[in-house]
Amino acid sequence: MKVGIVQFPGTNCEYDTQYAFEKLGAQTAILWHQETAIADDIDLVVIAGGFSYGDYLRSGAIASKSPIMKAVKAYAEAGKKVLGICNGFQVLTETHMLPGALNRNEHLHFISKHHHLKVVNNSNDFLCKFEKSDVVNIPIAHHDGNFFIDDAGLKGLYDNEQVLLQYCDKDGATSNPNGSVDSIAGICNKAKNVFGLMPHPERAMEDILGSTDGIKMLEGLM
Repeated sequence: MKVGIVQFPGTNCEYDTQYAFEKLGAQTAILWHQETAIADDIDLVVIAGGFSYGDYLRSGAIASKSPIMKAVKAYAEAGKKVLGICNGFQVLTETHMLPGALNRNEHLHFISKHHHLKVVNNSNDFLCKFEKSDVVNIPIAHHDGNFFIDDAGLKGLYDNEQVLLQYCDKDGATSNPNGSVDSIAGICNKAKNVFGLMPHPERAMEDILGSTDGIKMLEGLM
C-alpha cells in the first residue's frame, strides 16, 4: 500500500504521519501543495495536521485553494480514500468535501492534551476494527476544533452513519473540550471514503507517548 501525504506551507505533522504509516508497513510519499495530480499508485491520501499558511484568514481556507486540492477532490470522487487530520479536517470542510465547519474553540484557548473518544459508528474502513462505544485515548492539539453544523445537517450525519467519533471521558460519558456540536470529534462523507477528525491518531502509535490507540484507526484504512 502507498500513502500520499499532502504538505502545505505550515504543515507540521507530515513526518509524524509518514512515520505512523511506515510503522504499519505502508510506503509513503510527500505530496507538495503545488502538484496538480495524484499518482495512480497512491492508495490513500492524507491531509496532515499543522497550520497551513499560518492559519491566516481562516484555518484551512487558503490551503483549500491550493492546486493539489482539485486533484484530491477528483481522487475522492473516483471513490478513493482521503483522511484529513486536524488541519486536514479543516481543509476538507473548506473544500466542502465534508459538511460543517470548524470554529474557534469555545473557550478561545489552544488545547493540547490526550483526550478520550467514543466510537459512534464502525460501518466504515477507518473504524472497522473497533466496536461501537469503544473508548480510545488520542491526543488533540487545536485552536479551531469546534465543529459546527446546523440541525438539519446534524440529522443527516446521524441518519447516514457519518458521525464517527465523539469526545468523552475514560468511561464514555460526554466530555466536550472545545464546544463541538454534539461533542463530535470526527465525521465522514456519505460515500464513506472521505474521513476527517480533529484528534491526532498518528501521535498515538507508541506506548512511550501515552497511547497506541491510533494504530487500529490507521490500520482500518490499509
